[in-house]
Amino acid sequence: MRFTVKKGFTLIELLIVVVIIGILAAIAIPKFASTKEKAYIASMKSDLKNLATSEEAYYSDKNTYSTDTTLLNFNTSTGNVLNILTGTNTGWSASITNARVSSITGCKIGSGTDTTGIGVDGVVVCN
Repeated sequence: MRFTVKKGFTLIELLIVVVIIGILAAIAIPKFASTKEKAYIASMKSDLKNLATSEEAYYSDKNTYSTDTTLLNFNTSTGNVLNILTGTNTGWSASITNARVSSITGCKIGSGTDTTGIGVDGVVVCN
C-alpha cells in the first residue's frame, strides 16, 4: 500500500492567517490616520516659520512689515489657508488653517508688538 501526501494548506490554517492579518490591520490603520494629520499640522507650522523669514527680509528692505503675500513673495503649502492679521512698522501677526485638520482649529505666530493673544514672540502656537 502506498500513501501519497497532498501538498497545500488546510482551511483552518488559512483562516488563522486571515485572522492574524485582520488583527494587525486593526492596530495599524488608526496609527496611520493620525500620522497624516500630524503631517498637515507640520506643514502649517513650516509655512508660518517661512512666513516669519519672509516678513523679516521684507522689514530689512522696507522698514515695515507687510500683510500682502505677493509683496513678500510667499506661497503656502497645498491646503493651507494663511491670514496675515497685522503688518505695521512695529510688528506683525498671522494665522493659518487647513480643512483636513480636525484636532486643532489652527496655528498662529507673531513678532514685535503685534503678538497679543498669540504667545511668545516668533513662536508658532497651535490650538
